Amino acid sequence: MNKKLTAELIKLGHDLADVAREKTLEYFRNSKLDTENKDQEGFDPVTIADRAAEAAMRTLIESRRPEDSIIGEEYGEKKGSSGLTWVLDPIDGTRGYISGTPTWGTLISVNESGRSIFGIIDQPYIGERFTGGFGHASFNGPLSKRLLKTSQTKVLSEAIMFSTDPYSGSKVENKAFNDISNMCRLTRFGMDCYAYGLLALGHIDLVVEVGLKPYDIQSPIAVITAAGGYVTDWRGGHAEEGGRVLASSTHELHLAALSVLKSIN
Repeated sequence: MNKKLTAELIKLGHDLADVAREKTLEYFRNSKLDTENKDQEGFDPVTIADRAAEAAMRTLIESRRPEDSIIGEEYGEKKGSSGLTWVLDPIDGTRGYISGTPTWGTLISVNESGRSIFGIIDQPYIGERFTGGFGHASFNGPLSKRLLKTSQTKVLSEAIMFSTDPYSGSKVENKAFNDISNMCRLTRFGMDCYAYGLLALGHIDLVVEVGLKPYDIQSPIAVITAAGGYVTDWRGGHAEEGGRVLASSTHELHLAALSVLKSIN
């Protein structure tokens, strides 16, 4: 990919994060925020902020790169002809968003030939942005700007592991999660996409998840990979389609975690 196109995609990615910030912050911690449930058998919330942020991002993509495809959580897929696909999750962690916690985020990525090549994890309320792709990985926050670099933890006994919800999977998935958790130094929960940013920043070492959608993981794949980490499914394959996902700071740690996860049915 030539430098001109790369620069164009990076610029558009940041502009998308900026317009999504405006929409999500307008409604965050607003007592008048309306919430709908998309899951009749459980609770899968969506808000006006989710829809407004994705609509704004789609409008910007269509005005600047109308030939690109778009996949978004709220408005589905738009086919393009360029071979590039923008994958959007306007609010990853809507449960956290409606609860007032600042650990949700906007996920933006570019996919080429089925692989995530550029991604942004943006936390608007804190003002932190994690960016990775095209040979570069960076963090920009209110107190510092620096390059992203994963930790050098290589063994499970020294690892800090995160997961959004350890009880969201099947019995065998939950057992595999517990097996790894019992081997780690520390396990924490409920951070949604912010956990992937912390992994890329070098503060934690593992993220183990189940039931993900493509828009949940494609941005973290690009960011973590650019920072030196590893993201696969639980069998060690590509994770762009979501499902069971493992993210690790080093190759050695990744292999150790996979040896546990591969044992499930």
